[in-house]
Amino acid sequence: MKKDNIRILKYNKNNIFIGKNCLKQISKKIVNKRTIPLNIIIIDSKVYTVHRNYILQCFKKFKKKMIIYNSLEKNKSFHGFEKLANRIFLEQPDRNTRLIFIGGGVLGDLGGLISSTMLRGLKMILIPTTLLSQVDSSIGGKNGINNRFGKNLIGTFYNPQNIFVDTRFLKSLNKREIKSGYAEIFKHSLIKNKKFYQWLENNHEKILQIKEPFISKAIFESIKIKISIVKNDEKEDKNIKNSRALLNFGHTIGHALETKNKYKNDLKHGEAISIGMSCASKISFLLKYLDKNKVLKIENHLNKIGLLKKINKNTLNGLIKYIKQDKKNKNNLIKFILLKDIGSAFISKYYTTRKVENFLSKISL
Repeated sequence: MKKDNIRILKYNKNNIFIGKNCLKQISKKIVNKRTIPLNIIIIDSKVYTVHRNYILQCFKKFKKKMIIYNSLEKNKSFHGFEKLANRIFLEQPDRNTRLIFIGGGVLGDLGGLISSTMLRGLKMILIPTTLLSQVDSSIGGKNGINNRFGKNLIGTFYNPQNIFVDTRFLKSLNKREIKSGYAEIFKHSLIKNKKFYQWLENNHEKILQIKEPFISKAIFESIKIKISIVKNDEKEDKNIKNSRALLNFGHTIGHALETKNKYKNDLKHGEAISIGMSCASKISFLLKYLDKNKVLKIENHLNKIGLLKKINKNTLNGLIKYIKQDKKNKNNLIKFILLKDIGSAFISKYYTTRKVENFLSKISL
């Protein structure tokens, strides 16, 4: 649905608003529907510095308190959870309080976990401000924190009441952040929509330049694909063809790389996932599922964007202990999301550690 250049998608009985300046809709859409005694707005410190006037204007009708938070990746932890939860408790929330989180994926993941557990569940609105969080982590109700064993291993499923995907925030991001988010858009095309993949081939430069209507359309189509998958398998617990696990294409190896790298900034999530997608495509070819020309198409597209980093062969071969910690695994056997075609992903059977080591030995990056 599209109105006043704002695209609207429904998921889990709630609305996702997509478009430039769509946050201005927040007062019209939710302020007058129900009296909320208190809104606590938790906003990333960098976002607040750049977009302060716009945010204050959008929330001028709200009864609110504001918390400025430095949402670094290292804060997506038990310590970060406790620190932010305690800061919110200082504002004396009750069970009618609404939490509004404005920031990237770290704050969204942390905020979802806090919202789902504080006073056994508080209402939540999410305003993702990075391309990565807008097309991926804000959609589908997953949230969580990291620990030394891996990424997002502790969390809950909890959906926001509403999500506002305002492309205005993207203008302040650097190119590397935009490319990292684009990796997830590209992933969605590879797993479910060949036509969308072709559109990305033709329009990726305009998307990376945050040009309208291309950026809003890319986000809309990407979210639509994710919703079509998660609505049938919200908690990734069903053994079905269209399982939510399909969204993990590229993530088995990508998350292993991030864990091994201790989530340092020299390897962004989108870069790690792009390496993972390249590897998964090559494994699909090794197993005779995917044509070599299509592997090259995927690799060429990622190279055009500048998302494929060279990985030392020893680094790749040394990933197995991290791959074994992937949430999709069972009984020490490893499962991948693979491709039969561009736009057609499937869940592989389980493989032994030795078999996966054999796959990795045959892959070059």
